[in-house]
Amino acid sequence: MTFKFKHFTELSTSELYDILQLRAEIFVVEQDCVYNDLDGLDKDAVHQFLEKDGEIVAYSRLLKPGTRFNHYSIGRVVVKETKRGTGLGIRMMEEAKTYILNNWKPGKIKISAQKYLRKFYEDLGFKVVTDEYLEDGIPHYGMLFENKAD
Repeated sequence: MTFKFKHFTELSTSELYDILQLRAEIFVVEQDCVYNDLDGLDKDAVHQFLEKDGEIVAYSRLLKPGTRFNHYSIGRVVVKETKRGTGLGIRMMEEAKTYILNNWKPGKIKISAQKYLRKFYEDLGFKVVTDEYLEDGIPHYGMLFENKAD
């Protein structure tokens, strides 16, 4: 299984539909969070996703500085419920960091992490850089990964 990385303009209509469907399944239905997922940033993003048996089972959105934060960022991170606990989320985040470091060469990557995932992201090298805050009614932390090579 290989993650794909595609700019918005490279996505097929079917891939885009499946990505938006997975994001809605997790963020809107599972987490019961009504928010505007279509925030205008998808067009500027590189979309990372994994397909298995014809369906997208994991996804994240990579953004350059000035799009959402002053640093590179990884967001909209989702793993289909049936695939959680398999290490897929860890692999996806490691590959996202590697993609950013190899293609965009940043020193820092910022994320807005849901509070309950704090340890997951800390284990991946991210450090909390903000107090807890609410985003779309869900507790979050701002977290930063700093490339040790810088």
